[in-house]
Amino acid sequence: MLKFKFLLWMMPRLLQRAIDTKPACAHYVSGKTLEFQIQTIGKIGRYFRVEDGKVKSFAGLTTTPKFTLTFRNADRGFKILSAKDGKEAFLAALHDEDLVISGDFVEVLWFQGFTEFLQPGK
Repeated sequence: MLKFKFLLWMMPRLLQRAIDTKPACAHYVSGKTLEFQIQTIGKIGRYFRVEDGKVKSFAGLTTTPKFTLTFRNADRGFKILSAKDGKEAFLAALHDEDLVISGDFVEVLWFQGFTEFLQPGK
């Protein structure tokens, strides 16, 4: 559980560093406004806001996210979110029902593109 919570707490810092150090990432988020959340079935999670080229996170859950990533439990969430090959891990998690995505799938795809900037060399 602690690893999952720590990863959610660190995520906006890592994403913000990508924005600050990679011009392509800064361009990717330019003009984007998005609020989403990542949680477990047991409602443990955080919500995130991308706005004005900044990424912030907040404790708890919001009532109006554009999309929600809901993991079966904190252990599965940590393993999937920290996997080296994120796309394959997400697809496998969806297939195995370890992850349920609700909300705007276009925004989920945008977010997947955003997280690609966390990979070395992007």
